[in-house]
Amino acid sequence: MLRFKHKGSFKHSESWFGRMLRRDYLSRLNEFGKQGVSLLAQATPRKSGDTASSWSYEIAEEEGKTSIFWRNSHENNGVNIALILQYGHGTGTGGYVQGIDYINPALAPVFDKLADEAWKEVCRR
Repeated sequence: MLRFKHKGSFKHSESWFGRMLRRDYLSRLNEFGKQGVSLLAQATPRKSGDTASSWSYEIAEEEGKTSIFWRNSHENNGVNIALILQYGHGTGTGGYVQGIDYINPALAPVFDKLADEAWKEVCRR
């Protein structure tokens, strides 16, 4: 007969395993972030290329929730150019320039892949 006695806890081991899983998880989210930046840059309407080259992403964690934010830093007179391309804008002469929905189609493959991987992970556990 084999007997095993243990004193103490597995707190340190569990913490280590949790950090390893978290690193893999954050690594995948970084890949999604980079892919989104690339797709947004390709899809952004170009005049000078400044808006297309101004995409970035950020991963934020708070209260058990992790989010990816894609941002565009190109502004003119305090106006975010990526947003007025997306949603349209008024002109200085009273006209209106219709927006072009380029952000949602560009990010759709990223969201689809992320959802697919998340679902596989949920079903695996």
